[in-house]
Amino acid sequence: MHQSKNIFFCLCMLILSFLQVGCSKDWSSDIHPQKWNKVAEEKLDQILNRKLNGKIAKNVILFLGDGMGISTVTAGRIRKGQLKNNNGEEEITYMESLPHVALSKTYNIDAQTADSAGTATAYLTGVKTRFGAIGVDGRAFDCPTSLKSKTESILKWAHFAGKSTGIVTTTRITHASPAATYSNSFDRDMESFDGINFKQEHLDQGCKDIAAQLIEENSFINLIFAGGRKKFLSSNHTDYGSKLKGDRIDGRNLIEEWHEKMKKQNLKHKFLWNISDFNNLKSGQYSHILGLLNFDHMDYETDRINKIPIEEPSIIDMTAKAIEILSTNPNGFFLMVEGGKIDHGHHSSNAQLALNDFVVFDEAVGQALHLTSSEDTLMIVTADHSHVFTMGGYSIRGNSILGINLNHVSNVSGLNLTYTSLLYGNGPGGIKPESLRETNLTNLKTEHKSYIQESAIYLKSETHGLKQISVFA
Repeated sequence: MHQSKNIFFCLCMLILSFLQVGCSKDWSSDIHPQKWNKVAEEKLDQILNRKLNGKIAKNVILFLGDGMGISTVTAGRIRKGQLKNNNGEEEITYMESLPHVALSKTYNIDAQTADSAGTATAYLTGVKTRFGAIGVDGRAFDCPTSLKSKTESILKWAHFAGKSTGIVTTTRITHASPAATYSNSFDRDMESFDGINFKQEHLDQGCKDIAAQLIEENSFINLIFAGGRKKFLSSNHTDYGSKLKGDRIDGRNLIEEWHEKMKKQNLKHKFLWNISDFNNLKSGQYSHILGLLNFDHMDYETDRINKIPIEEPSIIDMTAKAIEILSTNPNGFFLMVEGGKIDHGHHSSNAQLALNDFVVFDEAVGQALHLTSSEDTLMIVTADHSHVFTMGGYSIRGNSILGINLNHVSNVSGLNLTYTSLLYGNGPGGIKPESLRETNLTNLKTEHKSYIQESAIYLKSETHGLKQISVFA
């Protein structure tokens, strides 16, 4: 039942994303102070009557919105509300409805502005480390030193405690954030034995690429829904769902090796690469599931729902299915869910792609809240870093979050040109002599899914931001 509702939600989101949000909706009730006094009283009563749960959590679900800084949460909240045909500012996301909130610093030990590898090591193992390092402490800077500097993640702690373990991500499973749950590498780019980032010399020194680490050392993981088949296949092997060849130069098919390993241990297992196999999965069928549902990263939600037929499950459905399957363990489970394409959208300075992925990420949080109980499940929603993503301009209530800035002062810049509420400090939309704009922007242009937000500094890829990030629990 939940799956059909999710499909309906996603289709509605697609349709509404093509509609322009015009004038703001009626907010006349907001002028009365009684409304706000009542809201304050209700919130105070709710907090004063909150009963603290002192139990040890049976289940832990960590939701990681990659690059989901506070400005993304704010813009994403408004986007979600406007997709429901509301003004948007008053929307309350599922993550914001959680009772506890905090702020977290995100620096790496050698970097003021962090990357996803170093931060993932911090929040998954409790140890801060270098920029680009996965599952190793700050002493690691090459292959030999990394072998002596390994850290262990909460996913492994959960496994040792007899719990089931799972990873859901919209990126490659070997990408920085999910990789930190199981691997140890001084360089996040060592995803496969490709002869470029991971070479024979690394193998000779005793290191393993990240994909090999997953199959050889971490096959205990009960469930994986992700992308990234290319990192497990060699250039001799054709992909399951396409005619593409893998990245590996060692001739190995790690997916087949995983299958053989499961067979030798008499474990009920399933490898899946398409949505049909995913939809047919039922709890209790298999003890180990390796779902690599895209050759590379999974699709942006904006693109996923635009394909006929739909080729990939949503992060909502992957989360729901993971909880359903992992919940069969009486000892509980640990599940990490990463909305990785939020980050990718921001790096492209495409706010619509990032925010649409935020919306479904938050819906996945809602699905998890529906399927679990706060009595025995600890749920944490956070990010690994921010982006140089900003919003402002005194826009009026209900102004399209993706549209041009309409405000009470002036709707044009000092150059007498329209501009958007959403901007980036740097990125592909940055200032270049040949791209200086002399014409007005329109909502028709800025609300198109391929529109790149403007930036002050031109870079091919927008960078992470230094701001603290929020933690909801």
